[in-house]
Amino acid sequence: MKGYIGKILIVDLTTGIFEEQKVEDEVYENLLSGVGLGAYTLYKNIPKGADPLGPDNMLGFVSGLLTGTGSVMTGRWMVVCKSPLTGGWGDSNCGGTFSPAIKQCGYDGIFFKGISVFPVYLYVDNRGAELRDASYLWGKDAVETEDILEKENWNNKKPAIAVIGTSSEKKSLISGICNDRGRIAARSGVGAVMGSKRLKAVVLAGSKPIKCHDPKTVKKYSKEFSKKIKKTNMPQIMTGRMLPLMGKALTIPKNIIPIDGIVSASMMKKWGTGFGNTMGMYNGDDPIKNWAGSVVDYDKSYYNNVNPDKVLKREYKKYHCYSCVIGCGGVCDIKGIGNGEFTHTHKPEYETVNAFGALLMNKDLESIFYINELLNRAGMDSISAGNTIAYAIECYENGLITKDDTDGLELTWGNAEAIVELVKRMIARQGFGDVLADGVKVAVKKIGEETSKYAMHAGGQEPGMHDPRMDPALGVHYSADPTPGRHTVGAFGYYNYMHLWTKVSWVPKLKLSTPKKVEFEASDRNGIITMANSCIKQILDGSGGCLFAMISGVHNWKIFEWLNAATGWDKTPDEYMIIGKRMQTLRQMFNIREGINPIDFKIKDRIAGRPPLKEGPLKGKTLPIEGMIQKHWEHFGWNPETGVPTEETIEELGLDELLNN
Repeated sequence: MKGYIGKILIVDLTTGIFEEQKVEDEVYENLLSGVGLGAYTLYKNIPKGADPLGPDNMLGFVSGLLTGTGSVMTGRWMVVCKSPLTGGWGDSNCGGTFSPAIKQCGYDGIFFKGISVFPVYLYVDNRGAELRDASYLWGKDAVETEDILEKENWNNKKPAIAVIGTSSEKKSLISGICNDRGRIAARSGVGAVMGSKRLKAVVLAGSKPIKCHDPKTVKKYSKEFSKKIKKTNMPQIMTGRMLPLMGKALTIPKNIIPIDGIVSASMMKKWGTGFGNTMGMYNGDDPIKNWAGSVVDYDKSYYNNVNPDKVLKREYKKYHCYSCVIGCGGVCDIKGIGNGEFTHTHKPEYETVNAFGALLMNKDLESIFYINELLNRAGMDSISAGNTIAYAIECYENGLITKDDTDGLELTWGNAEAIVELVKRMIARQGFGDVLADGVKVAVKKIGEETSKYAMHAGGQEPGMHDPRMDPALGVHYSADPTPGRHTVGAFGYYNYMHLWTKVSWVPKLKLSTPKKVEFEASDRNGIITMANSCIKQILDGSGGCLFAMISGVHNWKIFEWLNAATGWDKTPDEYMIIGKRMQTLRQMFNIREGINPIDFKIKDRIAGRPPLKEGPLKGKTLPIEGMIQKHWEHFGWNPETGVPTEETIEELGLDELLNN
């Protein structure tokens, strides 16, 4: 009884052959499950130079080591592949109810290789696995498909379903994989890989038990955390109109103020991620006008329209992912919005609201609700789609494209009608929408190199809606992570909330006397912090844990203690951080093998503050991004100039021996 199953399923879509493979204990002890197991499997099975959209690429659905053990906030599932968006390592993370279903079918992961001749879906229950014809589902959106498959396969229990929409069928490089009618593993182009394999869905209906070494201890820590969350509430007098003031207040102190991360749960419980819709306007967190503007541009007359209280007015029920005790999600009534074809949608996340709000200078909240459902059904990443449209608008504004190029659309800032229409055309790969359907890097190749200065990305992936000129660690993680452009890897703010120094011996403790300006230095201190951020994030993704739980603090949400209780191991937090370092290094090794030059993932100059903004909260701020990246790599034991893991580090982590077994 170890928390993990010890077995994976490999499905060859070309031949229809299924293969169960045993996974040795040493793999879990060195790499956990989740992304670690995925990286191990893909590194050993994908041939060097494989076409990401070809038969040699492998697509894996992996569950976390802690999922189903009785721990709370550990229901995330991950998709892994060679990314068609970046050409290197790809993974994407999603909530919902799919993660435990993988393990209830008797596997820690389900992997696909090859390409089916016709559309299929995989069905798995306690009796085994089979591929079924999905031709009748091809062309349907993700929600329609899930409804049909749920009805057809609901026998003794409700099945868990992961599915692609039409955007993934058309192999959009910014498409993802959906479950629970709109929760999306959106990044790295994982949907395009699934679409290229003609795999429409994965339907899981197993009911096998998930074992745990010490369920009493796991339950004890779960009760403790749940009790804290229950007591953590936002005062009733706190409204969305106060959030910009809170954001502004955060800019006043000149020194770093350590904050117990549990307070973040109160905001999540009330608004979900939507508190960021306006809170980040005055502290500079929210990117505006294709990363070139500020709250001076998107002022109160704009941002009042995306006040999260206005979003909550349409929320009619809360949404919790599996084993979640916070419940940041929600379902909203959108009857009467758009063309009236949709009645409800998952509450738009902050990322979507900002990507289709401030980033585009759009203040029409109803258009954002409508776009949210369009993208959820198509399975297109809202972060990448919003950044790509921002690029197109700036190209149009500067005369690099005209109405003739845009099929008559007037792509001006804040033109909600044109933005909605362009989203539809991107989903359908119709006209100018086809030019943009694969993100900004591909669009530059199609439109012209002279437009590249308006294309905001890191290594081909558009960045999340958090500005590194406010939190420089974000710039390091956008640039130096094997999956670039990801806001969920780490930030100085995350580090502040997590209180890693209470568990890990070698990380810096934040002190009230530390001035904020040190965060803008290419220092050993910052290199250690960003390295630690990456390591703990890998542990999180190996466990199936939620980032919002991690941000509440390791002194509250006891991931290290849960891992020991679930497995029977007796590892220290320092030893788990070595596992995180090993996982991160393996993902970087995958990139190096595939010919990726790590420095090519560096964020665009505009995002790094080159030249710096002339107004707003980020006025005059520039990141020493190259130096910060070098310090990050140095503390990983990678070559600080190239980002290539050294032979000494690979040997020290035991990766050479592990991969050759």
